[in-house]
Amino acid sequence: MATYSKKKQTRQNRHRGFSTQIPVLSEEEMYQLLAEHNCPFILALDQVQDPHNLGAIMRSADASGVDVVVAPKKGAPPITETVRHIACGGAEHVPYVQVSNLANALRKFRELEIRIVATSDHKGSISLFDCDFAGPVAVVMGAEAAGVRRLTAELSDDLVKIPMSGEVDCLNVSVATGVTLFEAVRQRHR
Repeated sequence: MATYSKKKQTRQNRHRGFSTQIPVLSEEEMYQLLAEHNCPFILALDQVQDPHNLGAIMRSADASGVDVVVAPKKGAPPITETVRHIACGGAEHVPYVQVSNLANALRKFRELEIRIVATSDHKGSISLFDCDFAGPVAVVMGAEAAGVRRLTAELSDDLVKIPMSGEVDCLNVSVATGVTLFEAVRQRHR
């Protein structure tokens, strides 16, 4: 999904003294593009609220080739100057779509035959390295403290966790996103 339909809208912004375009897609345009894409790679954020984390996540999303980042309108920040600064260009290259209802967006992904893989420390979660990320996939990352919500977990095809070897039991959401996305990239480029 490196190119967008003729209906693509952009918003003129200033970043570090340069004029840049921020990709803007409506929910419906996003679904249309995903339906036309043969192997979409989506990142969904379930209540990630810190602009610094969002910026780092947008940077990783761009670096890993994510086609679109999806977040709810309520409970997630918009693309601000802080987000853009932390993203180091990622916000200018990956569409960020804020949807009315994340659960409904996940249901629509399922209708489009896109597998949903959510990170979770639930006891039934499998290792990130045992999950199959080949084919159309939406990776869901949860909020900084609470993780993915119950309904998000229920709508997921797989729940995965990052194996931890040290004393620390979890990673910052932006770091966990990078680890998860690049495991998906490793598998998708085999």
